[in-house]
Amino acid sequence: MTSRVKNSRLTDWWWSVDRWFLAAFLTLMIGGLVLSFAASPSVAEKIGLEPFHFVKRHALFLLPSIAVMIATSMLTPRGIRRTALIMLGVSLVLMVLALFFGTEVKGARRWVDIGPLSIQPSEFMKPSFIVICAWLFAEKARRSDIPGNLFALILLFIVAALLVAQPDLGQTILTTATWGGLFFMAGMPWLWIAFLGGCAAAGLVGAYTVFPHVASRIDRFWTGEGDTFQTDTAREAIMRGGWLGQGPGEGTVKRLLPDSHTDFAFSVIAEEYGIVACMLLASIFCFIVVRGLSIALGQRDPFARLAISGLVFLFGLQSIINMAVNLQLMPAKGMTLPFISYGGSSMMAVAIAAGFILALTRKRPENRSQTDHLIYRTAALHGV
Repeated sequence: MTSRVKNSRLTDWWWSVDRWFLAAFLTLMIGGLVLSFAASPSVAEKIGLEPFHFVKRHALFLLPSIAVMIATSMLTPRGIRRTALIMLGVSLVLMVLALFFGTEVKGARRWVDIGPLSIQPSEFMKPSFIVICAWLFAEKARRSDIPGNLFALILLFIVAALLVAQPDLGQTILTTATWGGLFFMAGMPWLWIAFLGGCAAAGLVGAYTVFPHVASRIDRFWTGEGDTFQTDTAREAIMRGGWLGQGPGEGTVKRLLPDSHTDFAFSVIAEEYGIVACMLLASIFCFIVVRGLSIALGQRDPFARLAISGLVFLFGLQSIINMAVNLQLMPAKGMTLPFISYGGSSMMAVAIAAGFILALTRKRPENRSQTDHLIYRTAALHGV
C-alpha cells in the first residue's frame, strides 16, 4: 500500500484522486472492450475482415486511452488550461484541413489521415472547447472588464461553423447545447437566453431547410415512413433481448445492424445482456454526471466549478443522445456512446475529458477550509 508520508507525484495523485470517478471510468472502458466481442464481429465479417478485427483495434486503443486519462488527471488546473488551449488550437486547424484534404465518408469530411491513423479532430475539440469556455466565463466573473463572454461566443461561432461545414449537425447541437448549459451556470442574463434561444431555433429551421439529409431524418422520425431500417432493427434487437437478454454471442438481430459496433452498440447490449444490463450501464453514466455536478457545487474556484460541470454535462448529453436514438426517442444521428462504442478518436478524446474531470476533482489544499487542511496534514504525517 502506498503511504501518504512518501512525497511523490504518484503518491499524491493516489491519495487525492476521486476513486469513485476513477472506478466508474475504468468500468466503462473495460466494459466497452468486453461488449465489443458482442457488437463488432458481425460487422467485420460483413465487410470482409476477420471476425475480431474491431475487437483487436478496440483493445489497441484501450491501453493508451487509460494511460492518457491517468497522465491527464495528474495535471494542475493551470496545466489543464494550457493543455486544452493547445489541443483546441490543433483541433481547429485540423478541422479546417479536413474540409480540403480530409477523407470523405458518406458525403462528410470529418477525418484526417496522419500516417496509418485516421483522426476525427472534432472529437478532441469538444473537451478542450468546454475547458477554454469555462476559463473565459470564470475570468469574466472574476473581472468585469474582461470580455470573456464575448470571446466564448465568438469561439462558439467558429466551432459551429466548422462543424456545419463538414457537415456534422449532431456534434453541432451537442457542442452548442453544452456551451449553453455552461453559460447558464455562469450566470447568463435573461436577454442572452432569449437571444441565444432564438438563434438556436433559427439554426434548427435552417438546417432542416438547407440539408436534405437532416430533413429526411426528421421526417422519417415523425412519420415513420421511408428508410427506417437501422432504427427499426435497433428497436427489434432491444425488444428481442427482454429483461435478461439472449446471452453472450446469442444475438441474431444485431447481425443486420450495419453500425452495431458504433452508433447502435446499446441495442446489441440490450439483445444479448438484457434491459437490466442497459439500466446498469445508464446508471453509471448518471452517477458520473450527478457526482460531477455535486462536487462542482463545492468548488471555490469558479474555473474548476464551471469546467467540471461542463465536462460532465458534455459526457452525459452525448450518452443520452446515443441511447435516445437507439430507443427511437429522437431522430437518428451518428454519435458514439462514450467508452462503449468503437472508435479510436472518440475513445481517446473521452479519456482526455475523463482525465480533466479527475484532475479538477482531486482534493487540493486550496479547495479545503483551514480546519480540513490541518486534519489532512496531521493524517498524512501519521500515515493514516
